[in-house]
Amino acid sequence: MSIANERKAIDAALDEYRRQLDLIPDELFDVTPPDGSWSFAEVYSHIMQATLGSSIALERCTHGNCEPTKKGINWEGRILLLLGKFPPVKTKVPNAVNDKMAANKISKEDAKNLIIKCRKRVDTTAPLIPASSNASKYKHPRLGMLNAKQWFKFIRIHLQHHLKQLDRTKNKFNTAK
Repeated sequence: MSIANERKAIDAALDEYRRQLDLIPDELFDVTPPDGSWSFAEVYSHIMQATLGSSIALERCTHGNCEPTKKGINWEGRILLLLGKFPPVKTKVPNAVNDKMAANKISKEDAKNLIIKCRKRVDTTAPLIPASSNASKYKHPRLGMLNAKQWFKFIRIHLQHHLKQLDRTKNKFNTAK
């Protein structure tokens, strides 16, 4: 895994989130689509909160602030990181994540500020990864114990996954007309 390539892909995804924010009509931003799925606001809330949370886990790994463990990534995590994307099956946010950071209907301004925060976290944590120990791991609610490099790759995969969700949400409004 190339940290530089992952970093470029994360930056590109964050740029795309910012670009799309300007394209989403203000009056639709916090409207629940006809099928009851997440609004644009909820997608932005979820993905930016998850990115911040993942960057905290990544940082803990880089500083070795993790409980020592021999446990590792589980089969689902191995497949996700190997493929570099989520499998084409619909999954739900784990309850543990939803309880900690539920997707809220935030404002566009909040979304912009969260993108800035995420970018700053990536700026400060990415340089720490090369010196981190692969043995320093922090638990992901679904994928098992991840080290700093794995958390960084997960951030990229997760950001790209939810960009597709924004497209699906856009299509739900286009077909509802």
